[in-house]
Amino acid sequence: MMNLTAQTPAPTTPAVIGLTSIEAEERLAELGPNTLPEPEPPSPLRVFLIQFRNPIIYILLLASALSFATGRIEDGLFILVVLLINASIGTYQEYSADRAAAALRKLEQPSARVIRDGVACRIEAKRLVVGDLVLLESGDRIPADLMLVDASDLRCDESLLTGESMPVPKGRTVEGSSDETASSMLLAGSLVTRGRAKGVVTATGTATMLGGIAAELGRASSSQPPLVARLAKFTNALAVFVGLAALVLVVAGFMRGLPLHDLVMMSVGLAVSAVPEGLPIAISVALAVSMRRMAARNVIVRSMPAVEALGSTTIIATDKTGTLTSNVQTVTEIRLPDGADIALDAHADLDKCEIRASGLDSDLVRERARRLLRAALLANEGTLARRDDLWVAAGDTVDVALLAAGRKAGLGQEELNDRYPLAARIAYEPEHKYAASFHHGSDRIHVFVKGASEVLIEMSDRMDSAGNIVEIDRASLLAQKEEMAARGLRVLAFAEGEIGASLAGSLGHGHLVDLVFLGLAGLQDPVRPEVPTAMKDCHAAGVEVVMVTGDDPRTAAAIARDAGLSFHAGQVVSGYDIDEAARAGDQRLDEITREARIYARVQPTQKSAIVASLIRNGHIVAVTGDGVNDGPALKRAHVGVAMGLRGTEVAKESADLVVTDDNFASIVAGIAEGRAAYRNIRKVVLMSVATGAAEVLLFMLALPFGLPMPLLPVQLLWLNLVTNGIQDVALAGGRPEGDELAGPPRSPLEPVLDRTMIRRVVQSTVVIGGAAFLAFQWMIAHGYGVPEARNITLLIFVMFENVQTLACSSERRSIFSVDILRNRFLLLSVLAAQTIHISAMYVPWLSGTLGLSPITPLEWGLSMLIASSLVLVTEVDKLVSRRRRDRSSHA
Repeated sequence: MMNLTAQTPAPTTPAVIGLTSIEAEERLAELGPNTLPEPEPPSPLRVFLIQFRNPIIYILLLASALSFATGRIEDGLFILVVLLINASIGTYQEYSADRAAAALRKLEQPSARVIRDGVACRIEAKRLVVGDLVLLESGDRIPADLMLVDASDLRCDESLLTGESMPVPKGRTVEGSSDETASSMLLAGSLVTRGRAKGVVTATGTATMLGGIAAELGRASSSQPPLVARLAKFTNALAVFVGLAALVLVVAGFMRGLPLHDLVMMSVGLAVSAVPEGLPIAISVALAVSMRRMAARNVIVRSMPAVEALGSTTIIATDKTGTLTSNVQTVTEIRLPDGADIALDAHADLDKCEIRASGLDSDLVRERARRLLRAALLANEGTLARRDDLWVAAGDTVDVALLAAGRKAGLGQEELNDRYPLAARIAYEPEHKYAASFHHGSDRIHVFVKGASEVLIEMSDRMDSAGNIVEIDRASLLAQKEEMAARGLRVLAFAEGEIGASLAGSLGHGHLVDLVFLGLAGLQDPVRPEVPTAMKDCHAAGVEVVMVTGDDPRTAAAIARDAGLSFHAGQVVSGYDIDEAARAGDQRLDEITREARIYARVQPTQKSAIVASLIRNGHIVAVTGDGVNDGPALKRAHVGVAMGLRGTEVAKESADLVVTDDNFASIVAGIAEGRAAYRNIRKVVLMSVATGAAEVLLFMLALPFGLPMPLLPVQLLWLNLVTNGIQDVALAGGRPEGDELAGPPRSPLEPVLDRTMIRRVVQSTVVIGGAAFLAFQWMIAHGYGVPEARNITLLIFVMFENVQTLACSSERRSIFSVDILRNRFLLLSVLAAQTIHISAMYVPWLSGTLGLSPITPLEWGLSMLIASSLVLVTEVDKLVSRRRRDRSSHA
C-alpha cells in the first residue's frame, strides 16, 4: 500500500486559516518543492558503448586485434566496420530516455488556489507545502495529497490512480463509510468532477501516492524480455564453444609444428567462422518488420524486444477499466416496477439508436421508459450537446450516462427544459443520496427525483404498473434492485410527483413525499464489443487471461463474465487477500496466483506483487492498462501494453507497446505477429548457426589432414555478412505463415536452439561442412592451386546458403509446398546473393581483396549439384517430424 500519511503533522490553526508567506517559505526550504524527481537519461555515448557488452562482440574484437597484429589490415578493418554498423543500429533502436517520470509530472497542477496570509491567491503548484489550505472546484486537478476540512457535493475521479471506475464521493465523513479517513483524503493527480472543497496539504512531491508510483517506476524492471534472455544464453554458449574449438585448433597445430603466424590466422578464421556476425542485424530486421506490421494493426512498439515478448506471452494480466471496458458509464438496462425489462445497446450510436421493446404492449413499455428517462433528464445537472458532428458532454459521469440514455429514447434535455421551466433544484448530496428538480406546469409544480433505490422507494406511495398507478410494492422493488446489483450494475431509481402551484416559493426536501415510483436504471462500464471474441482467440492460442482491477469483486466478476473470462467463485480474490498472502511470504502468494483469475480492490503496489508472483510461477507476463495506477505493473512485466486512446501518458511511457485503438483484440493480433517474428528469428538462427558450424567443421577437418586453411578470414566475413546477410534479412522479414495462433505458446524455458533446431543444425553442418571439405580436398589432390580451391569452396558455401534459405522458409512445411512467390523478397535475396558473389569475381579491387576469380559454367553447375544434397536431408527430416506430430495429435 502507498503511504498516504503526511510528511509532518499539519498544525490545527493553518488548517483553518492557511499559512503565512513566511511559514510557507520555511517549509518549502525544509521539505523541498512539490515536484517529482526527474531521472537523468543515459547519454548517447553510454548507450553506444553498451552495445559492445556482448560475448559475440568480444570474440570479434579479439579477431580484429589478431588480424591487425598479423598484418591482415583488410580483415581487421572489415570486422571493425561490422561492429560499428551493428552498434549504430542498436544505439538508434534503444536510445530513448525513460519518460515515465516526465509523464507523471504532466498530471501535476501547474497552479493552485490557496489561502496565504489570510487571502485567496493562486501560486505555482510546485510551491505548495504541508499545511497549505487549498481551494478546489469542479475540473481542478488535485495538486497534492490533501485532507478535507470542508466539502460541498464533492466527487473525485481516482480511476487513473486506483482503478475505481466510478467517481468517488468525498467529505469529512460519509454516511455508511467504514473508512472515514479514506473518504476525506484527496489524492494528487486525481480530478474533481463535481463540487467544491477546501483541503489541507498533508503530503507533497515524492511523499504523495503519485510520488510513490513515480518511485516504483524509477526502479529498473526486474523482468527480462524472453528473447533477450534466450539470446544471452545462446551467445554465452557460443562463446564457450568458440573458445574450446580455438584451444583444440591451437593444440593440434602445435602438435603438427605449424608456425605461430599460421596458428593465429587459423584461430582468427575459426572465430570468424563460428560467430554469426550478421545475426544481430538480422534479428533487428525481424523485429523492425514486425513493428511495422503491428503498427498497421494499431499496435505501436516502443521497445523492440517486446515484439517477440508479446508472442511468448503465456498470461495476460489485464486491467478492467478502459481496457476490457469502455471507461464510460452507460445505462444498459431499465427495469419498470411491474418487472418489464428493457435492454439498451451499450455501444449504440446516439444519432441512430432507439429503445426497442418486444411483446404486444411494446409501444406502452417504450412510453413508460420514456417517462422514467424524462425524470432522469430533468433532475440532471450534466449537459450533452452536439458540437461539430461530435457529442460533447460535461458534468458527472452518471448524469451524462442518463442524458445519453434519454437521447437513445428520442428525448432531448433542452426540449424538456423548455417544456418544463425550472423552478428550483436540490443538488445531490452524499448524506441525502438523491437529487431533485421542481418545474412549472400549467397549474401545478412537477417534481422529478433520482437517487438511491431505498430512499426513493420510501419517498413513494404508488408506482407505475402496466401504465396504471397502483399501490407501491416495496418488497418487490427492493428485490429487483438487489437482483440488478448482483449482476454488477450500479442501480438508480426514479420517481415523480406534483404539488400545488401555491407552494412554488418554498420548495425543498419536505415536498418529496407521496411520489410515484417510475422504475430503476442499471448503469455499468460496458465490455467492449470485440473483447469476447478476443478472449476466445486467447484461449485457442493457449494464452491465459486474468483481470486485475480496483473495482469491487461483485462488479469485477460481472464484467469478467460478460467479457468471456472463464472462472469460478474461488478464483476471485481481493487486494486484502493479496496483502495477507504477501505477509505470509512469496510461497503463499504464488499459491494464490496459480489459481486466481480475478483480482479485485487491488492497489498499485499489489498489482506489481501479482505480476512478480506470476513471473515466479514460470509465466511470460503481459500486463495491459491505461491508468497511472497501472504504471508500476506495466514496467515490471515482461511486456507492458498501454491503451492509447484513453490511456494516460504515464501508462504509455511505462509500457513497451501502445494499442492505439484501445482494442483488446489488437493485443491478440500482436501476439500472432510476435510469434511470427520469433519464427523468423529461429529461421535466421538456423541459417546462421548451421553455416557457421559448417565452416568450423571444414577447418577442423582440414587441420588433421594437413590441408591449408580452406577459407581466409575475409572470405568468411564476406560469406557470413554479405551473401548470407542478404538472405538472413529476407528470412527475418518473411510473412507470417497463418497458423501462429493455432497452438499454445512455447515454454518459457525453451532455448533458442531447442531439440529440433539442434538436430537440423547438426544435419546441415555435416552435409555442408562435409561436402565442402571433400570438394576442397579433392581439388587440392588433383592439382588445383590453393586460391582456386578456396574460390570454388567459397562458391559451394554460397550455393548451400541459397538452398538453406529456401529450406528455412518454413520449419514444418515442405519446400515444394511453400508458395515462394508469397515472399518474393526471399526469392530475390537468393538471386541477389548469387549475382553479387559472381559479380565480385569480375570487380578488380573486390576480387583481389576476397581472393576471387571467375568460374566456368561447369564449375557453377557442379557446385549447385553438390548444394542440392541438402534438400534431400531437410525434406526427410520435415516429413518424419510431420508424421510424428500427426501421431501425437491422434493419440
